[in-house]
Amino acid sequence: MFEFLRMVVIYPLSLLRPQHELAMENLALRHQITALKRRTHRPKLRPWDRCLWMILKRVWPNWRTPLMIFRPETVIGWQRAGFRMFWRWKSSRRRGRPGKDRKLIQLIRRMWSVNPTWGSPRIRDELAKLGLQASTATIRKYRPRSRRLPSQSWRTFLQNHAGGIAAMDFFVVPTVTARLLYVLVVMNHERRKIVHFNVTDAPTAAWTAQQIINAFPYDTAPEYLLRDRDSIYGSVFVQRVVGMGIKQKLISPRSPWQNPYVERLVGSIRRECLDRVIVLNERQLRRVLESYVEYYHHARPHRSLDHDSPVPRPVESPDCGKVIELPLVGGLHHRYLRQAA
Repeated sequence: MFEFLRMVVIYPLSLLRPQHELAMENLALRHQITALKRRTHRPKLRPWDRCLWMILKRVWPNWRTPLMIFRPETVIGWQRAGFRMFWRWKSSRRRGRPGKDRKLIQLIRRMWSVNPTWGSPRIRDELAKLGLQASTATIRKYRPRSRRLPSQSWRTFLQNHAGGIAAMDFFVVPTVTARLLYVLVVMNHERRKIVHFNVTDAPTAAWTAQQIINAFPYDTAPEYLLRDRDSIYGSVFVQRVVGMGIKQKLISPRSPWQNPYVERLVGSIRRECLDRVIVLNERQLRRVLESYVEYYHHARPHRSLDHDSPVPRPVESPDCGKVIELPLVGGLHHRYLRQAA
C-alpha cells in the first residue's frame, strides 16, 4: 500500500522539482544502496562516505530526506569533528609562544622526580638561584604524570641512614714465616671512612670489645653495627657493645654479601696493597696499613661518592699550575696535584 501511494503521489510530484535536486537525491540513494551491499553485518562507513555526506549537507538543503542507514545528527557530528581537525592542523602551523630550552625542561623534570616534597614555587625559586627563569605554570606543565604518591627513592632512604651505620670484619694476613695475623677494620657507611683498624695474632672477645671502645670514643658511637656471626665476638664483646647503646645487626650465616661495604673494603686492601707486598711482622703490617689508609681517605676516588675520596678533594683548575706526582703507599700508588710555578 505504501509503495502504491509512493508511486501515485510522490513520483509525479518529483517531476515538478528542480533537476539538480533530483540529481542530489539520486546520488544520496545510490550511495546508501552501495553501503548496504557491503558484506558486513553492520555497514561500515569509510572516510570518503563521510566526506560525501558532509558535502551534500552544504550544497543540498533537503539532505535529511533520503537518510536511511544513519541519523542526521551523525552527519553533523562528522562535520564538527572535521572542523576541529582543520583548525588543529591550521593552528599547528602558526608560531605561538616561544618554547623552553630542552635542557631547562630536563632539569625541571629532574627536580620533580628527585624532590618528592617540592612544589612548583620551590622549583621556581631554585631555578632562580641558578639564573634560570620559569613560571609556575611552565613548571607544572612539565611535571611527570604519575599516579603514585610522592616518595623518596631507596637510594635516598639508605643515604639518610648511612651516618648511623658502622660495619666491622676480620681478615687474615700470612707473614713470610707462615705466621697468621688478624686485622680488624671498622668503617662508617656514610663516607666509607675507616674509623679504626688494628692487628693482632690472637684475637679475643675482650680485645675486640676494647677495639670498639677505641673506634668510637665519647658520644661518637653509631646507632647500628653490622657484623657477621664469627665466634670471636663472644659475650664480653656483646655486653660491651650493648652498654655503648649500639644495636647489633648480624648477617645470615655464610652470607658475606649482606655486609657489602666492609667486604669490598677488605678486597680493595688486598688487591691494591697486601697482594703486592711481603709481610714480615706485625709492626711492618701496621705501618703498611697506615700508609694505605692515608691514601684511601685522601686520594683514592670512589664511584659511590661521586668519584670523590672519603675526605673530599678540591677540583684544581689548569690555572693552579703544573701537575706534580707524589708517591704513596711505598710507590704502589700516586697522587697528582697542581703546584704553582
